[in-house]
Amino acid sequence: MKFTHKNYSGKLSRTALVVVFACEGARPKLPGGVKLPAAALEDFKGAAQKLRLCDATAGNARRVLLVGLGPREQVDGEIVRRAAARGAKKADAISVANAVFFVDTSCAKLAGGEEAFGCAVAEGAVMGHYRYDGGKSAPKARKLKQACSLSPGTAFKRGVARGVALAEGNLFARDLQNKAGNQMTPTKLAAEARGLARRSPRISCKVIEEAGMKKLGMGLLLGVSAGSSEPAKLIHLVYKPKGKSRGRVAFVGKGLTFDAGGISLKPSRGMEEMRYDMSGSAAVLGAFHALARLDVPFEVHGIVPSSENLADGLATKPGDVHTSMKGTTVEVINTDAEGRLILADALHYTCSKVKPDTIIDLATLTGAVVMGLGHEISGLYSTTDELRDALSAAADACGERVWPMPHIEAFVDNLKEGPADLRNICTPNMGGGSIAGAAFLSQFVEGPAWAHLDIAGTAWNQKARDYTGGKGGTGVGARLLVQYLQDL
Repeated sequence: MKFTHKNYSGKLSRTALVVVFACEGARPKLPGGVKLPAAALEDFKGAAQKLRLCDATAGNARRVLLVGLGPREQVDGEIVRRAAARGAKKADAISVANAVFFVDTSCAKLAGGEEAFGCAVAEGAVMGHYRYDGGKSAPKARKLKQACSLSPGTAFKRGVARGVALAEGNLFARDLQNKAGNQMTPTKLAAEARGLARRSPRISCKVIEEAGMKKLGMGLLLGVSAGSSEPAKLIHLVYKPKGKSRGRVAFVGKGLTFDAGGISLKPSRGMEEMRYDMSGSAAVLGAFHALARLDVPFEVHGIVPSSENLADGLATKPGDVHTSMKGTTVEVINTDAEGRLILADALHYTCSKVKPDTIIDLATLTGAVVMGLGHEISGLYSTTDELRDALSAAADACGERVWPMPHIEAFVDNLKEGPADLRNICTPNMGGGSIAGAAFLSQFVEGPAWAHLDIAGTAWNQKARDYTGGKGGTGVGARLLVQYLQDL
């Protein structure tokens, strides 16, 4: 669906459907000339997420969909996103080809102001209309083809442009996530990254092949990939701002395009969901997709180590020792704790070659974080309070919630007790598997402020909330990363 914006001048062009937002207890304000039956206006109370579809009795709208926002004082970006998503879903369900989302001035001042409201409307409508059918031989065509917002003011228009970019970045990430393991290999993921660079003059891309990884000494990444016939890739994207850069930020995303667990084989039940083990990389590529449409005053690097984790005669065995790019030796106790291995080489590469001011990595790293935080909140580990607070604020703004988690030195000590410099997991008596994963990664970051987001619970299987969640990938992280940059 294509989503655009038109400045409202008091008139409405002819359209099949107008979506109108209204707060609880307030009479809906309609575009000029549009009238509704008195009974419809009386029945509609404006409760949050409640819909009322009715035929217009006058004006250029054939039908009007009233969408409730709830109490005026409680309206925020999340409520607006969900309301817009419901509007888009309903428009598609009643088979209209185009729809107008009308926001009067009194509503547009809510949820942080006109720009924030416009951003939330565009995000909700575009993301709410999403459906993945990339595996279908004959996908059904969507009915709703075009939609636009209608509201006065340049701030609202700016917000819509930003919201569309963020939403399309999210959908790009979800498309990558939802592809099956044979449809999204490391080679194909690298091709998607190169495609981003071709479409934007401010984005460049290089891909390091296995021979290059060997020269760099990336024994951990190569060790994980050894059991697969698909060659590993190290993807390096760079975004350059229009003006002078105010700093260098790096995003690192885990790109396990399929994870069978290696020799420490996973149970067969649900293994098909291990296509989502590349969700960290999807978030990074989704963020770059959005950056191509926006301008932030930072040089941004996207680093993606990508491989498969399978089992054959060449695969890493439990107890094997590999040497990282940093020179640190690692005993691989559990080959299913592979994400931290490929990230370790990627993080050291980022520190030594990119030398950023800040690193944020995203990974479906542990099942333990799901046990602790469920499917609605990502675990956040940070080396500085400033970075922790900035990411938490960005998460709240975009509706992708995080929860600060602790760094505990005892977990690092436990990892050092084996025959190599490190083990890739702690002993069972330590518990805290997500904390242990972050502790391992911390040993490969030197210099910049660093945050680790464990998104194993939020990348898929979230509760459906109109614009995302439910079955399939959520694209979590893509909007959060860009929100963080824009907040800076």
